[in-house]
Amino acid sequence: MEYLAMHISNGIINGPVAAAFGALALVALALCVFRGRQDLDDRLAPMAGLVAAFIFAVQMLNFPIFTGAVSGHLLGGALAAVLVGPWVGALCVAVVLIVQSLIFGDGGVAMLGLNITNMALIGVAVAYLLVALLLRILPRTVTGLAVTAFVAAVLSVLVASQGFVLQYWLGGTTDVGSSLGGLAGTMAGMHLLIGVGEGLITATTVVTVAKVRPDLVYALRSLRPLQTANQLPLAGGAR
Repeated sequence: MEYLAMHISNGIINGPVAAAFGALALVALALCVFRGRQDLDDRLAPMAGLVAAFIFAVQMLNFPIFTGAVSGHLLGGALAAVLVGPWVGALCVAVVLIVQSLIFGDGGVAMLGLNITNMALIGVAVAYLLVALLLRILPRTVTGLAVTAFVAAVLSVLVASQGFVLQYWLGGTTDVGSSLGGLAGTMAGMHLLIGVGEGLITATTVVTVAKVRPDLVYALRSLRPLQTANQLPLAGGAR
């Protein structure tokens, strides 16, 4: 493999495995549609459109890794999870991947199920679980929100990259044999750097939105409100 990328091209994974993950992605997205409709309101609906457009635009901007033979871009799972929640967030990322594959040829059409599973399903799910955990541990401040977004973005990218390793182990068209561990290590190393870039972009974007309109940040509404400078803790003090 001349390069490793999250957008899997046609022919890298065999047909049966690609079809199985395609069916899995279809069922999961149907569930996201069902659950996402319960979350949609006059704030979340337009925000979902903005998030999808932002992810699409930023994914077109690549930054080089190492010598420039490999490049990385925002996957968007953590950003979508924080701003619009796990169900609508997965749909936003999936729509971006479908458009990129059908119109720009970024990722094979036959591999859409694999790419959606890694970036839209695994990436968003891992990010939201981490956000839900960290927002209950870290202080309810802008700094706490920034750290939460950064960590969720980095780890979601790493886990999503290992989703590709699992898929390649199940149905890779080239036998890597005992070097599968090396493939996993290479994917993790490169996507750690990609994750750091994604974490910085995600944290900056989320904090910017939270400072202006915290009511538009899904994670703050559903998990834990942000504490501003003129607020006291909810317990242990008097206003």
